[in-house]
Amino acid sequence: MATRKTILIVDDDLELSDGLRVVLERQGFHVIQARDGQQGKQMVYHHRPDLMILDMMMPRMGGYPVLEHFRGKPDAPPVIMITANEGSRHKAYAEYLGVVDYLRKPFAMERLLESVHKALSAGSAAKDATGEDTPKE
Repeated sequence: MATRKTILIVDDDLELSDGLRVVLERQGFHVIQARDGQQGKQMVYHHRPDLMILDMMMPRMGGYPVLEHFRGKPDAPPVIMITANEGSRHKAYAEYLGVVDYLRKPFAMERLLESVHKALSAGSAAKDATGEDTPKE
């Protein structure tokens, strides 16, 4: 039996975050939420999500410091960065830090779901290859 995947949404925009949560829960995912990067970092260590959807610009701690913190850590979840920022340098830096996708707001929900499924499939394949997957409770 497949284990339900956990997705952490880190975004200070409550309306967007709650909307994403509803859509993802309807797809069968377990969704947890953080309102800034500091809380998001703590939740990664406490909940070990299978995927993080991370906003770039937030109070207290934005998305880049979170990416920098987890860069190169083997137990870090894959990250989809979402942002209203149009700059190509921002996208290049996010990719350098290891995001699996970079979506500019507003984005089509179908595009986000496609990215989520792709990221989770790639993450599962990598865990299967290393044998490091541990069952979720």
